Amino acid sequence: MSVITVLGAGAMGSAICTPLADAGWEVRLWGTWLDDHLLDAVEKGENHPRTNEPLAEGVKLYRSDQLEEALDGADTVILSVASVGVEKVTKMALPGIVKAEALMVTSKGFLEFDNGDVLLLPDSIRRIAKEEGYDNLPPIVAVAGPVKANECAAREPTATIFGCKDKDVAIKYARSIRTDNYAIEATDDEIGVEICAPMKNVFAIALGIADGLQEKTGVPHHNLKAATFNEAVREMSILGKSQGAAEATAFGLPGVGDLEVTGLSGRNKFYGVRLGRGEKPQEALEEMARLEQTVEGVPAAGLAKKFVDKHASDIADQLPLMNAVIEILAGGVDDVKSVVGNAVLPARP
Repeated sequence: MSVITVLGAGAMGSAICTPLADAGWEVRLWGTWLDDHLLDAVEKGENHPRTNEPLAEGVKLYRSDQLEEALDGADTVILSVASVGVEKVTKMALPGIVKAEALMVTSKGFLEFDNGDVLLLPDSIRRIAKEEGYDNLPPIVAVAGPVKANECAAREPTATIFGCKDKDVAIKYARSIRTDNYAIEATDDEIGVEICAPMKNVFAIALGIADGLQEKTGVPHHNLKAATFNEAVREMSILGKSQGAAEATAFGLPGVGDLEVTGLSGRNKFYGVRLGRGEKPQEALEEMARLEQTVEGVPAAGLAKKFVDKHASDIADQLPLMNAVIEILAGGVDDVKSVVGNAVLPARP
């Protein structure tokens, strides 16, 4: 039986254990120093606090001080921590990661380095490994697509995508992890998958704003939300293409699919709802932090702007929705409807 170690015991880390176990893997789940209360609940036989579903049977649990043990003999490693923890956990886990056949990444976002450069997560991990003196990093498989953690944990029908520069590796893992309820598409468009992963979080905030405006006024804003969705997909495609991604990737599971899910019920969407109802960006963020709800679209928006400035400055004016979200998050915007509307409604021909 092949051994797979999941790093991060939050919602997605715990949820992905279900298809892994169902597919016959020996699954180890390592929790960071922030996950102790989650593991406490699971060890008591309770449902996982993040998914409200039981952890898959047979999964072995490891605490933050048991990282070396959790990685010992692992054939594959899955990095499943929030983007803010990717650098630290990667550095800690590299001695075990380089011994594995592949590193899978469900984390979504960008990383900013001391020199001001901003990179997608796979490229960031490659740079970190090189800087730490590791030249033997295994292939990286980007895991994305429309996956709600609680539904995945509950074995509800789910379709996801594995992106790796070596498509044979993506296919290998798609075949070895797929179950009757967890379908996997394989692609070699790592860049396209990784562009969509954080950007859909940014754009889901704008989708949530439309819903929040409806709650505030009692008037549906479905047309605004539809135009916002359309513009979001267009911008993901443009940004991806500028980095060498396939233009169509944004119109598949990583883009349209994941944006649909996040725009319906994700934390970024609910943050946007708060803004649409009239809450101030920082106050809304602090309240969600109090509720232990990470809004990854907020830091992703600022880093996306820096990424574009560094790597795609020639298309900056083709990303009005991204810029609108950034403007709103900066505070001082009283009429969020107009800011979003001006970004997504086509100019007069």
